[in-house]
Amino acid sequence: MFNLTQLVRKNILSLRPYSSARSEFTGKEGIFLDANENPFGQYNRYPDPYQKKLKSRLGELKNIPSENIFIGNGSDEVIDLIFRIFCQPQVDKALTFSPTYGMYQVVADIHETPLTQIPLDENFQIDLEAFQQTIEKENFKLLLICSPNNPTGNILKGIDKVLEMFKGIVLIDEAYIDFSESSSWASKVQEYPNLIVSQTLSKAWGLAAARVGVAYTNPDIIALLNKVKPPYNVSQLNQEIALQTLANPQIFEEQKATILAQKKYLEKELNQLSIIQKIYPSDANFLLVETAEPTALYNRLIGQNIIIRNRSKLVENALRITVGTPEENQLLITQLKKISNEKSPIYR
Repeated sequence: MFNLTQLVRKNILSLRPYSSARSEFTGKEGIFLDANENPFGQYNRYPDPYQKKLKSRLGELKNIPSENIFIGNGSDEVIDLIFRIFCQPQVDKALTFSPTYGMYQVVADIHETPLTQIPLDENFQIDLEAFQQTIEKENFKLLLICSPNNPTGNILKGIDKVLEMFKGIVLIDEAYIDFSESSSWASKVQEYPNLIVSQTLSKAWGLAAARVGVAYTNPDIIALLNKVKPPYNVSQLNQEIALQTLANPQIFEEQKATILAQKKYLEKELNQLSIIQKIYPSDANFLLVETAEPTALYNRLIGQNIIIRNRSKLVENALRITVGTPEENQLLITQLKKISNEKSPIYR
């Protein structure tokens, strides 16, 4: 039987959280002389520390109760808080699959938590046998799964089996789930008490500058996240722009449709270029491609003010191309065709 308190760090269980002025008084009207704020200005008051309106709107869109929702300063804050809550530095261990999102290793290093990385198979899928062998040898508090995965772009299969096998906390990072036809695991958080699903408004919703991340999980873990987070972790400005954006899901759907159509255009055009050897399947808003000289090609495009991502240190000979506007994508393809058609060495 799952026991959350056995997984939480003892000092977190006994932690007395900071009580902010806006958490002690939740009314909307009154003469506010409690938080040492400047009495003048449009944004002089501290924001709602629990982002109740934003959670309510997300709950409506996702059909998930507000008590199962946590809002973070980007999903990176969610990842950091989970390490803070569950991983005792230099004692506990975490686990992930590679290649994957590089912040997992950075946050693990910050919290002095060894992070074991199990290689994905040749199709960038979970090797369940290797996973089982790993968790039988050592105890792990935390498992991080990125799906759709970054930088590979694909949905990971077999997560249901992983959830059955792993007894610690499982974080499924779904930053790119809005671009996928696969269902989110967020609807399963009440079924799996050890499951946390993180998403973001940075990608499909177009709010990368606002830094609004979301975690869906059971109320007991939500309470721990609220206990450890900074008092006002999401600004009023960011809450407002998030609410404005979420109020117009039609715009979101139109932009997403354009991005997905443009991804197909890029796949078609890239497949016709001799310098592109392989395009990996993608459930995200980017394509991972293989080329003979990735660094040289990357630099050639930089010279034309076209910036893609060199991922050859993670995946051999790989470049990652984010889907841009139709005009940006056409410029990219034009330059790649020019390079591909050159008779001289193509990357010089």
